[in-house]
Amino acid sequence: MDFTSQDIAVIEQALQIAIRSQGETGSIRSYQEVLSKLKTNAAAAMQPSRLLSEDGFRFDYDDSSDLL
Repeated sequence: MDFTSQDIAVIEQALQIAIRSQGETGSIRSYQEVLSKLKTNAAAAMQPSRLLSEDGFRFDYDDSSDLL
C-alpha cells in the first residue's frame, strides 16, 4: 500500500496525540517505536533518488509526439 505525504502526516499526528494522552510507559514506548519507523521509512520513500535512473536523469515518459 502506498501512502501519500498527507497520509503520513495524519498518521504521525495521531501517534503524537496518542503519546501525549497515554499514561502507561509501555504504550508510549510502542507508539514512539512505530513513529520512529514511520519517520525513517517515510524519509526513505521521499528521497529524490527513487525518481532518478541510475545515470541521474529522470525520465518522464510523456510522449506528446502523438499530438501532432
